[in-house]
Amino acid sequence: MIYTTQMDAAKRGIVTKEMEIVARKENMDIELLRKLIAEGKVVIPANKNHKSLDPEGVGQGLKTKVNVNLGISKDCYDIDEEMKKVQLAIDMKAEAIMDLSSFGKTEEFRKKLVEVSSAMIGTVPIYDAVGFYDKELKDITAKEFLEVVEKHAKEGVDFVTIHAGINRETADVFKRNKRLTNIVSRGGSLLYAWMQLNNKENPFYEYYDELLDICTKYDLTLSLGDACRPGSINDSTDACQIKELMILGELTLRAWEKNVQVIIEGPGHMALNEVKANMLLEKKLCHGAPFYVLGPIVTDIAPGYDHITSAIGGALAASSGADFLCYVTPAEHLRLPNLEDVKEGIVAVKIAAHAGDIAKNIPGSRDWDNEMSKARQELNWERMFELAIDPEKARRYRKESSPEHEDSCTMCGKMCSMRNMNKIMEGKDLNILRDDN
Repeated sequence: MIYTTQMDAAKRGIVTKEMEIVARKENMDIELLRKLIAEGKVVIPANKNHKSLDPEGVGQGLKTKVNVNLGISKDCYDIDEEMKKVQLAIDMKAEAIMDLSSFGKTEEFRKKLVEVSSAMIGTVPIYDAVGFYDKELKDITAKEFLEVVEKHAKEGVDFVTIHAGINRETADVFKRNKRLTNIVSRGGSLLYAWMQLNNKENPFYEYYDELLDICTKYDLTLSLGDACRPGSINDSTDACQIKELMILGELTLRAWEKNVQVIIEGPGHMALNEVKANMLLEKKLCHGAPFYVLGPIVTDIAPGYDHITSAIGGALAASSGADFLCYVTPAEHLRLPNLEDVKEGIVAVKIAAHAGDIAKNIPGSRDWDNEMSKARQELNWERMFELAIDPEKARRYRKESSPEHEDSCTMCGKMCSMRNMNKIMEGKDLNILRDDN
């Protein structure tokens, strides 16, 4: 039977090969998965032209997925270096990669990325519009913005961030409610500027039906961007952010009418005590659509350590209902991340996602932890390394400080609780001071 999108298939009772793959990965009943996709509570971003894709599901009842941002810029234009980051992200099993390229031969990089990546690929087409048309922002037409979206879709990207919620209503709310950091979303600020310069409605809002037609044609998942996400904890959960979220909820229903899969993007910078409430608001206002959050970064004082501030927020967000976490690297707010920054960001966000899955009682989420605990109890160092989220670092730390006795580490030596409890539980004597083993 012919279907247009994963959601269309799900509504018709069709189980696609992508659904079968996701159901196996998640150990979920296939009919339950199909039902959740039909309801919009789970998405499988899978562009018909992304041939190397290993599909993943994002949403209710599934493991929290992680996204890695990368891409070329005017100041750091090195496609080969960015491809190394791509390979690192794939090797570290990130489920998604977003190409945020904003200068030069973005098409060349994007096509390479789609060709080699088994992870789902996302883009922000408005970043590409200025360079593609070689025009100032003000002079780009609504039709041209849509043409760039279709170009990305045709090349095989699985989801696109579109800031359709910052319409004239939202912009008026922003103007009336002063913020400390204004609009920090790059795509959101570009669209706000375009609207002000041309005195026109947001083209993605005004021509939303045409945008949905493009998404249907390629089974392109729409990631409704948070143009008004807070860029400081001072601005979180304000009128501007909530107004946009309400608009995104309306746009979600319109997308579902055309069988277009939707992800909702969210904050941003946000104090810890607001995170849980924001997850609830998104799920309520956007009808249970999957929620994709950047961080949230829970304090603004830690440049160089924002992989940590975001992991704290991400763990709480995931445990409270977020479905998809965007990594943040130590270079956030400072520069384009290098290869080591990317690795640290991936490790931090994977820890946050896994911690969230444990709290959400995702089936099997504790198995990994239990295996590690068993290896620790047995003082099985090799097994601990195998299970570690970063085996290379764990091995290096052990090697850099070798203990006198292999059944301990240089922190506790023969006072190691695991070593001594094992001996006592086995009915053996302890020899903390004696030289014998």
